[in-house]
Amino acid sequence: MASLSIRIQVELENIDNLFKEMPSHSKLPRLSPLELAGVAALLHNFYNGIENILKQIFIAQNLSLPEGNSWHKELIEKAVKEKIISEECKNYLGQYLAFRHFFSHTYALDLYPYKLEPLVENSENLYTLFKNEISIYL
Repeated sequence: MASLSIRIQVELENIDNLFKEMPSHSKLPRLSPLELAGVAALLHNFYNGIENILKQIFIAQNLSLPEGNSWHKELIEKAVKEKIISEECKNYLGQYLAFRHFFSHTYALDLYPYKLEPLVENSENLYTLFKNEISIYL
C-alpha cells in the first residue's frame, strides 16, 4: 500500500487538475445550465477530495471513521478535535458540506450562478488553508 503522503499527493493533484477547469466566479452568470452543472460537479469533487484526504489521515492514525447518516459532518468535527484541521478550516468546509448535500439531492436545473459564486470564489483560499494545515502529513 502506498504511503500516506503519496495517497494525499494523488488527491491534491486531482484537486489541482480540477481547478484548471474551474471558471472564475465572475463567469458563472454567463454559463448555460449544463455548464453550471459541470461547475457544481467540480465543487462536489473538490469537497470529496478533501474528505478523501481526511479519511486517509484518519486511517493512518488508526482513528475510527464516523459512520451513519451524519458521517460527513462528524468527519470534519473529529478532524478539528484531532487537530488535523483548524476551526477556521472547519467553518469554510461547512459551506461545501452543505453544498455537497444539496448537489446530491437536487436536479441540475436547480443550480443558480449566485449560489455557486461564493463557493467558486472561496474554493482556492480554502484549498490553500487546507493544504497548509495538512502539510505535516506530506
